[in-house]
Amino acid sequence: MTTLAETPVQSFAAAPGQAFVLLRLGERRFAVPASQVAELVAPSRIFRFPHKTSELDGVILRRGRMIAVCDIAELLTGKRLDTRRFYLLATRKYENQLDWIAIPVSGECELINVEIMEASANDSPHVDGWLSFGGEVIEVLRLSALTPGPAERSLPAPLRDFAEARS
Repeated sequence: MTTLAETPVQSFAAAPGQAFVLLRLGERRFAVPASQVAELVAPSRIFRFPHKTSELDGVILRRGRMIAVCDIAELLTGKRLDTRRFYLLATRKYENQLDWIAIPVSGECELINVEIMEASANDSPHVDGWLSFGGEVIEVLRLSALTPGPAERSLPAPLRDFAEARS
């Protein structure tokens, strides 16, 4: 099996199907489109601050950028991660804005190329589709449905108005 660290995403561009990154959260595997993944990095210091969003653990600093750390494991598996082996740095889209997030993962990540089965109307909003790989059926995650949106929307009205006036 090839890990994400060993194989560049670009090498799969000509292969049939779509490229996905498989990630492990506890005992379960999930997938994210490879086009949304920037890199896989070792855990680093999390800077924590007072906030009211349980999905946001804090931020990490990476290449001069503050990146929100969003632990989505509890939403998907019912348990927070005991150990964090890597952070999967990915992008998510809100309206016309792209935003970076760091997702803690508990095991190796793998780059695969497979066909996606579309999600149905009965699937949860965080499911973008399904993959069949290695005898498993794996959820393809819609990160924007699992993680908090841009900070301006969560600000109290006077601060939100001030932030909009400065834009």
